[in-house]
Amino acid sequence: MEKPSRLLCSELCVQRRLFEVTLNRTALAWKDTEITKKHTGRAIYGAVKAGIHCVPVCEIIAVQEKEDDSPCKDTGKWQKVPPSPADSYQHAFTVFYVERMRQHCWRCSNVTFHCSEHSTCLLWVQTIREQLALLTNRPKNLLVYINPYGGKQRGKQIYDHKVSPIFSQASISTDVIVTERANHARDHLKMEADLKKYDGVVCVGGDGMFSEIMHGLVSRTQQEAGVDDNSTEETLMPCGLRIGIIPAGSTDCICYATVGSNDPVTSALHIVVGDSQPMDVCSVHNEDHFLRYSVSLLGYGFYGDVLTDSERKRWMGPARYDISGVKTFLSHRYYEGTVSFLPAEGNSGTPRDKMLCRSGCSICQQSSSDDLVSKNEDSVSDAECQDTWTVIRGKFLAINAASMSCACPRSPKGLSPSAHLADGSTDLILVRKCSRLNFLCHLLRHTNKKDQFDHSFVEVYRVKQFRFTPRYQECDSEVDLRESGATGKQFLSQICKEHRACGCMPSQSNWNCDGEILPHTAIQVRVHNQLIKLFARGIEEQPVFEDPFAHCAI
Repeated sequence: MEKPSRLLCSELCVQRRLFEVTLNRTALAWKDTEITKKHTGRAIYGAVKAGIHCVPVCEIIAVQEKEDDSPCKDTGKWQKVPPSPADSYQHAFTVFYVERMRQHCWRCSNVTFHCSEHSTCLLWVQTIREQLALLTNRPKNLLVYINPYGGKQRGKQIYDHKVSPIFSQASISTDVIVTERANHARDHLKMEADLKKYDGVVCVGGDGMFSEIMHGLVSRTQQEAGVDDNSTEETLMPCGLRIGIIPAGSTDCICYATVGSNDPVTSALHIVVGDSQPMDVCSVHNEDHFLRYSVSLLGYGFYGDVLTDSERKRWMGPARYDISGVKTFLSHRYYEGTVSFLPAEGNSGTPRDKMLCRSGCSICQQSSSDDLVSKNEDSVSDAECQDTWTVIRGKFLAINAASMSCACPRSPKGLSPSAHLADGSTDLILVRKCSRLNFLCHLLRHTNKKDQFDHSFVEVYRVKQFRFTPRYQECDSEVDLRESGATGKQFLSQICKEHRACGCMPSQSNWNCDGEILPHTAIQVRVHNQLIKLFARGIEEQPVFEDPFAHCAI
């Protein structure tokens, strides 16, 4: 591959040492001239580690001319040693850039270059700024919503002390709204916000706050496009604005799955450099009535019961999830119903293929092109599609639909390690009735490297749509009527459901939709491919620009 041509090349001073500094359209690099001479004739790798630095232009945050406070200038009238050549470099500019740390965290680092002439300093500052101006994907105006009550109630503090200074340094203007009630951000986005003024929307909070932003933005987009979101057959319009997430909640599952960490500074830097990560969104309906959108987890049975119980213990804070989880596990409830689904086809892979979704995922990119082709080919009728649906009836401890891995610090692999962010499908996980010990083994495998699907009572499918109907609502199933014996038993089951004193197990659970309880149990879910975009790039597998010589044209 041909190396990009140099824009600038100068000999500048960094911390009293001379460096050969080079700028091209893709990278800024500086090489210690003294160390390079010492390593002449040796292995290049040693020289790289010793004195060569390289930063992609797309990850430069800002450049500023520095006041004349160079440590190189004379401090006294008498000198015992001759001045070094670096002492004449009195003018300086500072470049702020992204530095990668451990566990996918980013930090804002900087390097100051000292120049011998002021004109050289101005030329470098102007040229770097011109290159940054060519990066049109970077936001200039953002609408920011802060949830002051979520998590440990530190949302405003995190934004003011960690995020706002980074936005200011990158010359990003912001309009900040501190929410005052539940769904404040959703309603404002849906009805009042002038979205044409902004390049993106940022939420400071947890997954609940992100859900508000996503619902408001998606609903506004459909409303302006004239799309009826109550129709299960409608194709939803993708949102034009990207969403940024500054994690400040009890759970930050979305941020962890799209960035690789729940660090606010890392998320702010992804926003500054203008990253873009498409994401699928599931629409959830009850008959012809729209309920909610989902981007991470739809859980019935175990995870639905955990959420229902934890809502009664909100006063306990984040600890309520652990207590409710233990309580729900000990109760060991199972639920009967019917699951029907439309399998994903093509190059979407399988939930057990161990192909993890990472930055630049080929499966997600292929899915995007396949989706464009399918929209132009409407030759398959609804009647023909009905034949491809798979129907499963049974007793389930849990029914989960994971549209992403759902990884978090407690479960590094997540509910479905190979789930993809933008492949137009969701992984449907069915955990049938089993012993309490077997179910515990299944749950524990979420925390280790073993395959959590390698159990006879666990089934997993990659699907584009699915439906669930609890048993007591299946009036048209003669098979279920024969199994139950008579309609009288169904009537008694309903009585037991409302009067727990009899000690009978409840006949239905609740759906956990991204941390919110759905008002209906019978639902229909459809995956909409790449409906939204985030200021993220997916989880990176290895550092970018590992080899400076391949990109920096030194």
